[in-house]
Amino acid sequence: MATAKKAPAKKAAPAKKAAAVKKAVAKPVAKKAAAPAAKRSPNAAFMKAVTPSPQLAAIIGSTPMPRTEVTKKLWEYIKAHKLQDATKKTNINADAKLKEIFKKPQVSMFEMTKLVSAHLK
Repeated sequence: MATAKKAPAKKAAPAKKAAAVKKAVAKPVAKKAAAPAAKRSPNAAFMKAVTPSPQLAAIIGSTPMPRTEVTKKLWEYIKAHKLQDATKKTNINADAKLKEIFKKPQVSMFEMTKLVSAHLK
């Protein structure tokens, strides 16, 4: 019976501490105006059509397209021909067409965009 009397006393003390913590932490939050979520507009520099060089045109086509589309088509080619390195997925193994652009047998995907930009006008 002695334990039954002690249990309510122990529960009451933490409840007081929790209430004190809540009062100390609770701060009034200024409400922001509820504006509808606007869709992000693309950067004009990325959407400007660029013309690929003849070496790059052999892979992605010769029509002028935005840089974003160039990257998408290049990745489609890489995945279709299974040129992504099996052990380290960030590396790309160049085939004959890609070696003309990369000038190396293997490049990282971060280096790829730098090398491709030299083939865009």
